[in-house]
Amino acid sequence: MNKRALVVGNTSYDNFPTLTCCVDDAKAMRERLAKHGNGSKNYDVLELTSDKSAVTEAALRDAVSRLFADFRGGDAVFYFSGHGVATDEGGYLVTQDAKDDDKGYPMLELLDAANASGVGTVLMILDCCHSGSMGNTSTEDGSARASLSEGVTILAASTAAQESQEGMEYSVFTGLLLSALDGGAANVRGEVTAAAIYGYVEQSLSSWEQRPMYKSHARHLNPIRHCEPAVPDDVLLNLPKLFRAPHRPVAMDPTFEYTVEGAVDENVQKFNQFKLLRNSGLLTAEDDMDLYYAALESKSVFLTPLGQFYWRLAKEGRI
Repeated sequence: MNKRALVVGNTSYDNFPTLTCCVDDAKAMRERLAKHGNGSKNYDVLELTSDKSAVTEAALRDAVSRLFADFRGGDAVFYFSGHGVATDEGGYLVTQDAKDDDKGYPMLELLDAANASGVGTVLMILDCCHSGSMGNTSTEDGSARASLSEGVTILAASTAAQESQEGMEYSVFTGLLLSALDGGAANVRGEVTAAAIYGYVEQSLSSWEQRPMYKSHARHLNPIRHCEPAVPDDVLLNLPKLFRAPHRPVAMDPTFEYTVEGAVDENVQKFNQFKLLRNSGLLTAEDDMDLYYAALESKSVFLTPLGQFYWRLAKEGRI
């Protein structure tokens, strides 16, 4: 397998307040990353949680080293749930042994490890306060800019100046991540990408709440997880056969409806595919009619702009 993930959850601290959700956050993320929605293998996951071992600075550094060691060209995910702090020197992932003068594992060190790893794509997900400072480097005018190697993406729970919030079962950010990975952010093929996760989370939080951050230098949006597709690939691949051109309508008649005497099996099969496409926003009927009545009244169906997009993908052999 050419996919690795490291999930870290820390609730125990020697010199910082105890947290409640972080271990459960990490375990839930491990479950989502380890398997796709159909139960098939996804990432090979290493778990570091404070219920099993001390999440010290040395332990976290060693785990990050293991994540990227001798690993080239694949996909890697790093996830952290715990305390985070921002200092004049940069942000830190607070470890169990952190002190006032040694906050823990520097975010810059994590970024440097990802940038230098040679891994094809690296997604770093930080559910901690001030996580938006991850990737920022100071410029001569005092502003901050993200410095990411190609293939590196960051999903942060909050801006550099904000705190992240715990919830009842999971933290607010991770709870939304889990919903996104369970299909909330999936496209019609069931693919969940980092960009789609960010869009889902960002729209779920009001302007008064913590604001997630998305930073990326990625050329490809490789799926993080596959869920049950709304439209199977075989139906998408059939779009150029159902519609001779993306803007060209298809006329129906009563023989498309199986309950009608004289229904034609070939047309009924097309009608069943039309229903899948309609339910996923890829198809609409003339006058926005229900498909049943559209068939009985010999109306036409059309591909929506999204449907036309997938028609082109199928025509070009990109599905």
